[in-house]
Amino acid sequence: MTKLSLSIIMLGVTDLERSAAFYVEKLGMRATGQIPGFVFLDGGGASLALSRALAQASQHVVGATEVVFGVDSVRAAYAELRDRGVQFSNEPRVVDGTNWAANFADPDGHSLSIFGPEGAG
Repeated sequence: MTKLSLSIIMLGVTDLERSAAFYVEKLGMRATGQIPGFVFLDGGGASLALSRALAQASQHVVGATEVVFGVDSVRAAYAELRDRGVQFSNEPRVVDGTNWAANFADPDGHSLSIFGPEGAG
């Protein structure tokens, strides 16, 4: 059987420039490329692609998905992202005894979260 590996997560976005600015300026992700209608971001092991065409072709831009960003310290990442203007829907909280999470959304309403050890804040 062919081994599958995750290479790109694609999100439909209504305003490519606004969304790219959110991911680069607020979340600190690095843009790795751009072609008409798409921006590609370095996601660590997989790329995150923002696509205007996907949003235009979809009946619903936001679905039952969540992009989870692994961090070394949820409290430190929460404080840094909040200082950059990210609005969280909840404070950092323990989710499984050792790992913590905090949730927020991108400009189109896609569910995002940071996840990892509590760390210092």
